[in-house]
Amino acid sequence: MYCTGEAANEIRERLKDYGPQGIHFLDSGNYHYVTLFFTEKIRIPFSLVLFDHHTDMQEPLFPQLLSCGSWAGEILRKNTYLEQLILIGPEQNGLEGIEQAVREKIVWLKDKDQDKTDTEIKKIKMSLPIYISIDKDVLSSYYARTNWNQGNMSVKILEKILLEVFRHQKVIGVDICGECSLLEPLQQLLEDEKINLNTDRSLYQFLTRLLG
Repeated sequence: MYCTGEAANEIRERLKDYGPQGIHFLDSGNYHYVTLFFTEKIRIPFSLVLFDHHTDMQEPLFPQLLSCGSWAGEILRKNTYLEQLILIGPEQNGLEGIEQAVREKIVWLKDKDQDKTDTEIKKIKMSLPIYISIDKDVLSSYYARTNWNQGNMSVKILEKILLEVFRHQKVIGVDICGECSLLEPLQQLLEDEKINLNTDRSLYQFLTRLLG
Protein backbone atom coordinates (compact mmCIF):
# COMPACT_ATOMS: atom_id res chain seq x y z
CA MET A 1 0.00 0.00 0.00
CA TYR A 2 2.94 2.34 0.65
CA CYS A 3 6.14 2.83 -1.28
CA THR A 4 9.24 4.47 0.21
CA GLY A 5 11.77 6.36 -1.86
CA GLU A 6 14.17 3.44 -1.52
CA ALA A 7 11.51 1.00 -2.75
CA ALA A 8 10.63 3.31 -5.65
CA ASN A 9 14.27 3.30 -6.77
CA GLU A 10 14.36 -0.49 -6.55
CA ILE A 11 11.19 -0.78 -8.68
CA ARG A 12 12.68 1.59 -11.28
CA GLU A 13 15.83 -0.52 -11.38
CA ARG A 14 13.84 -3.73 -11.89
CA LEU A 15 11.75 -2.12 -14.64
CA LYS A 16 14.68 -0.48 -16.47
CA ASP A 17 14.57 -3.01 -19.34
CA TYR A 18 10.78 -2.81 -19.74
CA GLY A 19 8.91 -0.02 -21.51
CA PRO A 20 5.29 1.04 -21.07
CA GLN A 21 4.23 -0.82 -24.22
CA GLY A 22 2.25 -4.05 -24.03
CA ILE A 23 0.11 -5.47 -21.20
CA HIS A 24 1.32 -5.49 -17.60
CA PHE A 25 -0.32 -7.31 -14.65
CA LEU A 26 0.53 -5.55 -11.38
CA ASP A 27 -1.03 -7.84 -8.73
CA SER A 28 -3.49 -6.37 -6.21
CA GLY A 29 -4.67 -2.78 -6.03
CA ASN A 30 -2.18 -2.29 -3.19
CA TYR A 31 0.45 -1.95 -5.92
CA HIS A 32 -1.46 0.27 -8.33
CA TYR A 33 1.21 2.92 -7.83
CA VAL A 34 3.46 0.88 -10.17
CA THR A 35 1.52 2.62 -12.97
CA LEU A 36 3.46 5.75 -12.01
CA PHE A 37 6.75 4.03 -12.86
CA PHE A 38 5.53 2.85 -16.26
CA THR A 39 4.07 6.24 -17.21
CA GLU A 40 7.23 8.13 -16.25
CA LYS A 41 8.93 6.22 -19.09
CA ILE A 42 6.65 8.01 -21.59
CA ARG A 43 8.58 10.99 -22.96
CA ILE A 44 5.91 12.54 -25.19
CA PRO A 45 2.65 14.35 -24.30
CA PHE A 46 0.02 11.72 -23.42
CA SER A 47 -3.23 11.00 -21.61
CA LEU A 48 -3.86 8.43 -18.89
CA VAL A 49 -7.17 6.57 -19.00
CA LEU A 50 -7.87 5.21 -15.51
CA PHE A 51 -10.60 2.64 -14.83
CA ASP A 52 -10.97 2.49 -11.05
CA HIS A 53 -13.67 2.48 -8.38
CA HIS A 54 -11.54 5.05 -6.52
CA THR A 55 -9.88 8.25 -7.69
CA ASP A 56 -6.45 7.34 -6.22
CA MET A 57 -5.90 11.07 -5.69
CA GLN A 58 -6.17 11.21 -1.91
CA GLU A 59 -3.78 13.16 0.25
CA PRO A 60 -1.31 10.52 1.49
CA LEU A 61 -1.43 9.69 5.19
CA PHE A 62 2.37 9.89 5.16
CA PRO A 63 3.37 12.72 2.75
CA GLN A 64 6.86 11.30 2.19
CA LEU A 65 5.46 7.98 0.91
CA LEU A 66 3.80 7.10 -2.39
CA SER A 67 0.61 5.10 -1.84
CA CYS A 68 -1.99 3.13 -3.75
CA GLY A 69 -4.48 5.87 -2.87
CA SER A 70 -2.37 8.87 -3.90
CA TRP A 71 -0.34 7.84 -6.96
CA ALA A 72 -2.73 9.32 -9.58
CA GLY A 73 -2.56 12.69 -7.85
CA GLU A 74 1.24 12.41 -7.85
CA ILE A 75 1.29 11.82 -11.61
CA LEU A 76 -1.01 14.79 -12.20
CA ARG A 77 1.19 17.10 -10.19
CA LYS A 78 4.65 15.92 -11.24
CA ASN A 79 4.55 14.30 -14.69
CA THR A 80 5.04 17.17 -17.12
CA TYR A 81 4.16 14.97 -20.12
CA LEU A 82 0.70 14.06 -18.78
CA GLU A 83 -1.86 16.40 -20.33
CA GLN A 84 -5.11 14.66 -19.31
CA LEU A 85 -6.30 12.04 -16.86
CA ILE A 86 -9.56 10.45 -18.02
CA LEU A 87 -11.18 8.90 -14.97
CA ILE A 88 -13.82 6.19 -15.46
CA GLY A 89 -15.53 4.44 -12.57
CA PRO A 90 -15.51 6.42 -9.31
CA GLU A 91 -18.81 7.85 -8.12
CA GLN A 92 -17.66 9.44 -4.88
CA ASN A 93 -15.92 12.80 -4.86
CA GLY A 94 -12.24 12.29 -4.25
CA LEU A 95 -10.73 15.55 -5.45
CA GLU A 96 -10.41 17.28 -2.08
CA GLY A 97 -7.01 18.90 -1.86
CA ILE A 98 -6.44 18.79 -5.62
CA GLU A 99 -5.52 22.29 -6.73
CA GLN A 100 -7.48 23.91 -9.55
CA ALA A 101 -4.60 23.85 -12.07
CA VAL A 102 -4.42 20.08 -11.67
CA ARG A 103 -8.19 19.58 -11.71
CA GLU A 104 -8.33 21.14 -15.14
CA LYS A 105 -6.42 18.14 -16.48
CA ILE A 106 -9.10 15.71 -15.25
CA VAL A 107 -11.94 14.42 -17.42
CA TRP A 108 -14.30 12.54 -15.07
CA LEU A 109 -16.84 10.27 -16.78
CA LYS A 110 -19.03 9.58 -13.76
CA ASP A 111 -22.41 11.21 -14.31
CA LYS A 112 -25.40 9.12 -15.32
CA ASP A 113 -26.75 12.25 -17.00
CA GLN A 114 -25.89 11.65 -20.68
CA ASP A 115 -25.64 15.37 -21.46
CA LYS A 116 -23.01 15.85 -18.74
CA THR A 117 -21.13 12.77 -19.94
CA ASP A 118 -21.18 14.05 -23.52
CA THR A 119 -19.83 17.41 -22.31
CA GLU A 120 -16.94 15.69 -20.57
CA ILE A 121 -16.19 13.48 -23.59
CA LYS A 122 -15.86 16.60 -25.75
CA LYS A 123 -13.00 17.73 -23.48
CA ILE A 124 -10.90 14.68 -24.39
CA LYS A 125 -7.89 15.54 -26.56
CA MET A 126 -8.27 12.82 -29.18
CA SER A 127 -4.90 13.63 -30.81
CA LEU A 128 -2.94 12.48 -27.75
CA PRO A 129 -1.66 8.90 -27.37
CA ILE A 130 -2.91 7.20 -24.22
CA TYR A 131 -1.80 4.79 -21.56
CA ILE A 132 -4.58 2.70 -19.97
CA SER A 133 -4.64 1.54 -16.35
CA ILE A 134 -7.38 -0.83 -15.15
CA ASP A 135 -8.11 -1.68 -11.51
CA LYS A 136 -10.51 -4.61 -11.48
CA ASP A 137 -12.25 -3.09 -8.45
CA VAL A 138 -14.19 -1.06 -11.04
CA LEU A 139 -15.99 -4.34 -11.84
CA SER A 140 -18.80 -5.96 -9.89
CA SER A 141 -17.94 -8.91 -7.66
CA TYR A 142 -19.48 -11.22 -10.28
CA TYR A 143 -16.46 -10.53 -12.51
CA ALA A 144 -13.69 -9.80 -10.01
CA ARG A 145 -12.88 -10.26 -6.33
CA THR A 146 -10.56 -7.62 -4.95
CA ASN A 147 -9.34 -6.52 -1.52
CA TRP A 148 -11.06 -3.12 -1.91
CA ASN A 149 -14.71 -2.14 -2.20
CA GLN A 150 -15.95 -2.48 -5.77
CA GLY A 151 -18.10 -0.87 -8.43
CA ASN A 152 -20.76 -2.52 -10.57
CA MET A 153 -19.32 -2.48 -14.10
CA SER A 154 -19.44 -5.65 -16.20
CA VAL A 155 -16.56 -6.97 -18.28
CA LYS A 156 -18.74 -6.49 -21.36
CA ILE A 157 -19.16 -2.77 -20.63
CA LEU A 158 -15.46 -2.41 -19.81
CA GLU A 159 -14.51 -4.01 -23.12
CA LYS A 160 -17.04 -1.85 -24.98
CA ILE A 161 -15.45 1.32 -23.56
CA LEU A 162 -11.95 0.01 -24.29
CA LEU A 163 -12.93 -0.67 -27.89
CA GLU A 164 -14.08 2.94 -28.29
CA VAL A 165 -10.82 4.17 -26.79
CA PHE A 166 -8.77 2.09 -29.24
CA ARG A 167 -10.89 3.28 -32.16
CA HIS A 168 -10.20 6.95 -31.49
CA GLN A 169 -6.71 7.14 -29.99
CA LYS A 170 -3.31 5.50 -30.22
CA VAL A 171 -2.71 3.25 -27.21
CA ILE A 172 0.82 3.06 -25.79
CA GLY A 173 0.22 0.27 -23.30
CA VAL A 174 -2.05 -1.14 -20.61
CA ASP A 175 -1.69 -2.31 -17.03
CA ILE A 176 -4.16 -4.28 -14.94
CA CYS A 177 -4.36 -4.73 -11.18
CA GLY A 178 -6.94 -5.90 -8.63
CA GLU A 179 -6.74 -9.21 -6.77
CA CYS A 180 -8.26 -10.75 -3.67
CA SER A 181 -6.54 -10.94 -0.30
CA LEU A 182 -4.27 -13.95 0.19
CA LEU A 183 -5.44 -14.04 3.82
CA GLU A 184 -8.92 -15.27 2.85
CA PRO A 185 -10.09 -18.73 3.97
CA LEU A 186 -8.77 -21.34 1.52
CA GLN A 187 -12.10 -22.21 -0.11
CA GLN A 188 -12.97 -18.55 -0.64
CA LEU A 189 -9.48 -17.83 -1.93
CA LEU A 190 -9.68 -20.61 -4.53
CA GLU A 191 -13.09 -19.39 -5.72
CA ASP A 192 -12.00 -15.75 -5.91
CA GLU A 193 -8.74 -16.54 -7.70
CA LYS A 194 -10.63 -18.60 -10.28
CA ILE A 195 -12.99 -15.69 -11.01
CA ASN A 196 -10.08 -13.25 -11.29
CA LEU A 197 -8.12 -15.57 -13.56
CA ASN A 198 -11.08 -15.93 -15.93
CA THR A 199 -11.42 -12.13 -16.15
CA ASP A 200 -7.65 -11.68 -16.58
CA ARG A 201 -7.65 -14.15 -19.47
CA SER A 202 -10.65 -12.47 -21.07
CA LEU A 203 -9.08 -9.00 -20.83
CA TYR A 204 -5.69 -10.24 -21.98
CA GLN A 205 -7.13 -11.90 -25.08
CA PHE A 206 -9.31 -8.88 -25.85
CA LEU A 207 -6.49 -6.36 -25.41
CA THR A 208 -3.99 -8.49 -27.33
CA ARG A 209 -6.27 -8.41 -30.36
CA LEU A 210 -6.67 -4.62 -30.07
CA LEU A 211 -2.95 -4.02 -29.64
CA GLY A 212 -2.32 -6.17 -32.70
